[in-house]
Amino acid sequence: MQTLVSAYNRSLDNTDCTFVRYLYHFINWQERLIGIKGSRGVGKTTLLLQHIKTAFSDRAQAFYVSLDNIWFSSNTLSDLVEYLYTHGVTHIFLDEVHRYPQWIREIKNIYDSYPKLHIVFTGSSLLEIDNAQADLSRRVRMYKLCGLSFREYLEINNVSSLPPITLTDILKKHVQISADIVSKITVLPHFEQYLQSGYYPFFVETTSKQSYWERIQQVITTIIENDIPAVEKVEYETLLKTKHLLILLSQMVPFTLNITTLCDTISVTRNQLIKLLTLLERAELIRQLRSDTKGLKALGKPDKLLPGNPNIMYALNTIVDMGTLRETFFAMTIAHSHILQHPKQGDFWVDNKYLFEIGGKNKGFNQIRNLTNSYVVADNIETGFGNKIPLWLFGFIY
Repeated sequence: MQTLVSAYNRSLDNTDCTFVRYLYHFINWQERLIGIKGSRGVGKTTLLLQHIKTAFSDRAQAFYVSLDNIWFSSNTLSDLVEYLYTHGVTHIFLDEVHRYPQWIREIKNIYDSYPKLHIVFTGSSLLEIDNAQADLSRRVRMYKLCGLSFREYLEINNVSSLPPITLTDILKKHVQISADIVSKITVLPHFEQYLQSGYYPFFVETTSKQSYWERIQQVITTIIENDIPAVEKVEYETLLKTKHLLILLSQMVPFTLNITTLCDTISVTRNQLIKLLTLLERAELIRQLRSDTKGLKALGKPDKLLPGNPNIMYALNTIVDMGTLRETFFAMTIAHSHILQHPKQGDFWVDNKYLFEIGGKNKGFNQIRNLTNSYVVADNIETGFGNKIPLWLFGFIY
């Protein structure tokens, strides 16, 4: 037990509260049961520790523990909670819950048995709480934490501190908004750096881009070898094929998707491939786009595949396709709070209302000309005009 207490105090002492993620202020910390899920490496642990450090003048009222700690190999979560509760702890913060067997049932029992206890837990984005056993979904308030937005990247680097901008405001006021921002900072070099090495907060701990990309590779390996098996029954051979599949997908141009070729390349059936794609998407390592997000279409072959974020592309490849990179960034930031689909014309159909074509600075309107609510999103421009909007500005949505 003392090892857990020491680890808690050490983690809290080393937590910096100078910069907090966008999600922090959206969470209702008064709820009795809160779940925060997100991809490995996006900052869930730091969020918990920052809240403890900020909200509790007496740290003895709270307790943080990661459920992948070796202590749990011979002890149960229920035993820990009983000890903490009888020693005055009112708020318990549980990290990496998906690494603890039967965590759903045990948290439900704790929630029901200790009506004055507050519980916050974090887990992999692979978790499907809504379909969880023991009906935990009726008790928990779930939140999702994404990686750093471009706006947050600028703030954590002390370049600027600006509020988020809604999609509606971007579409209506982008010329004035972008002009105001570029009058204060030289935005394009920062945006280029962000696309290469700015999505995961741990970039501040790395000494070079290469070491950052190597850490992303480690994150991917941990997700495939540890996190996926923790929530799904997957054979080891299938996990090896999953790695191979991810590398192949990161090298593809979006419109070259061929399910049959992929099946042959990694020696899996069509159904196996669809399952692997679903797992990779739930882990936020890839993104699947379909023309219809409901019905049988949503369960079958995707119309387009993209990496989960731009940094993954650099971590897995020596040469990055710029077209795929731009689309990956746009899809990543828009999908945070909007419905994203694959259209018949253009690149992205958003909220069943807006059509977007993505390209370089010379991108024109030929492919979407005369279509209602259509926009060109262009890279390598500081400000736009009319319905042509700079790509980087969408990085301010959250």
